[in-house]
Amino acid sequence: MSISKAINNHALVNDLDNFLERIESYLQNDVAPFATEIDQSPDALKKVLQGLIEQSLLSVRIPQSWGGLGLDLETFYLLQQLLAQYSGALGFLQLQHQGAVNGIIKSENKALKQQYLPRIVKENLLCGLGFSQLRRTGKPMITATPIESGYEINGQIPWITGFNFFDYFILGATLPNGQEIRGIVPFTPSSQVRFSEPMQLGAMQSTNTVTATFEHYFLPAENIVSIDQVGAIHDNDKKVVLYPSFLVLGCAKAGLNIVKKVVETKPLDFIEEAYNHLDEEWHICHSKIRKAIQTDNRSFADDLALRVWSINLAQRCSQAAVTVSSGAANYANHPAQRVYREALVFSVFAQTTDIMQATLEQVMYH
Repeated sequence: MSISKAINNHALVNDLDNFLERIESYLQNDVAPFATEIDQSPDALKKVLQGLIEQSLLSVRIPQSWGGLGLDLETFYLLQQLLAQYSGALGFLQLQHQGAVNGIIKSENKALKQQYLPRIVKENLLCGLGFSQLRRTGKPMITATPIESGYEINGQIPWITGFNFFDYFILGATLPNGQEIRGIVPFTPSSQVRFSEPMQLGAMQSTNTVTATFEHYFLPAENIVSIDQVGAIHDNDKKVVLYPSFLVLGCAKAGLNIVKKVVETKPLDFIEEAYNHLDEEWHICHSKIRKAIQTDNRSFADDLALRVWSINLAQRCSQAAVTVSSGAANYANHPAQRVYREALVFSVFAQTTDIMQATLEQVMYH
C-alpha cells in the first residue's frame, strides 16, 4: 500500500492531522516487512527510498515557494521518528539528504539555491553530507586552498553515507585561516576524487558508507554553500544537539514494539511489567522533547540531558527486545538483533565530546 499519489502536496501539508498517519500506513505495509533486508541490501533500500521520493517526502523541508512541502519543524522530526521506527537504515540515509537540503536552503548563495532546489523537487536530485571531519581537532583532514575562481581541495573525508544513492554531497574543508568551507561536489569518482569500497558496518550496511580522497580537486566558487568562522561546527552542534533525539526515540519505539508482541504471545507478568514501565518512560521522554523544541531560549545543558536520556532509553528498549526474544535474538535476521544494532548507530550519530561524556556518565551512575 502506498500513499495516494492523487493527494496534492500542499493539501497534504495542510492536513497535518492525517499526514503522519498516512506515512505510518505506508511504512507498516511497504517497509516494516522488509526491514531486515533493507538493513543489508542496497537494492532493497533503494526501493523504499524511491517510495519516499514518489511521495515527495525528500523535499518536505523545502519551502512551498520552491515547490516543497514546507513542513513545520515538529512535524518534520516526528516524521524522522517514524522512519527510524520502521527502518533505521532508511531513516538514517534520508536524513543525510535532509541535512544537505537544509544547508542549501540556509545558504546565502542565491544562485546555488536557484540551481539546486528546483532540481531536488522536480528531478529528485539527492544529496549527502561529507563534513563530520570538521569536528575533529588537530591537523585538518581535508583542506581548501583559495585559487583563481575557486578552491583547491586536498585530503580525505573519512565518512560519507549514500554512495550510489546520492548525486551530490556537501563537502566540508578547512581554509588556511581555519575557517570552514562547505561546497557541493558530485558524488562520482574522477581523476581527482577516489571513493573507497563501502565499509563493512555492523548495522545499516546497505547505506553504502565510504571514504573519499581528494587530490588537487577544483571546487568552483559558485558551488560554495557557506563559509563559516573557525569552530562553527561545534557551535552549531550545541544548537541542534536535541534534534537527533527523534531518530533515537524511533529506534527505542522499535524495541518496545518487539517487547509488546512478546507480551501478546508469552503470558508472563514480568514481561508485561517491563513493557509498561519502558513504554511509560518513552512517552514522558517523548513529551518533554516535543515540548522543548517548541521552547525558545532553551539551555544547552537541558537539551543535552534530553538527548542522552533518549540514547539511554533506546539502549534499554533494544536490550529488552533482545532479552524477551531469548536465544532467537542471536539470529542475524531477527528484528531484535537489527534494532539492537541500530541503537548502537543512533547512540553515536553526530556524537560530540559533550554527548560522549554525558552518555558515559549515564552509564556509570544510573
